Amino acid sequence: MEDDNKLSYFFLGLGLGVAVGVLFAPKSGTETRDFLRSKANDGADFAKRRASDLRDQAAEAVDRGKQSIQRHKDNLSAAVEAGRQAYRESVNTPTE
Repeated sequence: MEDDNKLSYFFLGLGLGVAVGVLFAPKSGTETRDFLRSKANDGADFAKRRASDLRDQAAEAVDRGKQSIQRHKDNLSAAVEAGRQAYRESVNTPTE
């Protein structure tokens, strides 16, 4: 979790540095605003793609989890049934 915070701060600092650098660059106000708007749109597109990727990864993880649970459930059911069968056989077997 600490690494996530460091990475977040890095990108925040990077973004602020770029913004300050652009604001003090020798471009006209219109060019600067257009540039910033373009970069903001690029950032929004990146965030949307990343969010979509994360949703897909989460859905895959949930599916794998469901499959694993079903597999364990089936194994447990088979073991319980085998135990019941063994009990029935031991009860029905006459002792000498």
